[in-house]
Amino acid sequence: MKRLIFVLPVWVYVVAFYAYPLVTNVRMGFLDYTVSSFYTGVAPFVGLRNYREVFHSPAFAGTVANTLLFTAGSLLFQFGSGLALAVFFQKKFPLNGVLRALLLVPWLLPLVVSGTAWRWILETDSGVLNQTLLQLHLVDQPVPWLASTEWSLIAVTLVNIWVGIPFNTVILYGGLQSIPGHLYEAAELDGAGAWQRFRRITLPLLRPVTAVVLTLGLIYTLKVFDVIMVLTQGGPADSSQTLTTYAYDLSFQQLAFGHGAAVGNVLIVVAVVFAAFYLRTERRSG
Repeated sequence: MKRLIFVLPVWVYVVAFYAYPLVTNVRMGFLDYTVSSFYTGVAPFVGLRNYREVFHSPAFAGTVANTLLFTAGSLLFQFGSGLALAVFFQKKFPLNGVLRALLLVPWLLPLVVSGTAWRWILETDSGVLNQTLLQLHLVDQPVPWLASTEWSLIAVTLVNIWVGIPFNTVILYGGLQSIPGHLYEAAELDGAGAWQRFRRITLPLLRPVTAVVLTLGLIYTLKVFDVIMVLTQGGPADSSQTLTTYAYDLSFQQLAFGHGAAVGNVLIVVAVVFAAFYLRTERRSG
């Protein structure tokens, strides 16, 4: 009985803030849920109609493509930059600890604050980035980072990469610290160069940590919302729209709650698949 009382608050929290919203969203995806449904409680069951209409909508294919490009670009450069910085910080030099602490700033800042700061930086006419590029004569005219269909997705991806690099660096740095130093010393005595030591020792022994970092990064990137909404709100002309912002637009802008829930359910399925992969990886590494 005492054990039950001890875990009861946790279960109440999980059910109230995780299980109930999840079940409600899954259920809503099969209903014709409108604004009046909030007052009347009446929402006819429509089966898979919401999913069919969402999948066949003109915006869905482009949104999926944007999500894939945004996720792949973010993961590639977050991991690559994080690994390079983790290897760099393994070297002992003055202010190493200070620089590592400063690197955490993008990760610690609220995403709304980061997004607002980057919106100022990327502003077309008076933004710091465009002014710098013009002063260096790298461009002839200001680049419309957030106002162009060609640049908006690149802009939000770059900002998301900046936000995610500290997480990758910290986890990979911890993984590198767990690799025994005598392995590198033995390889160096055998004549192995820096690249050979990295390829033959670092990468194989870092594989479990790499799997965790990429899986968590993928799950996080799929559900990124704050940065995109602050910077572009999915525009212009849906050029930076991802599945998360698309679900928000359907539910709270177009008030098509069933359609928005259907898109949310697609994201839930994808996240569950990769969460299961993450748990499996953790079990194997443990």
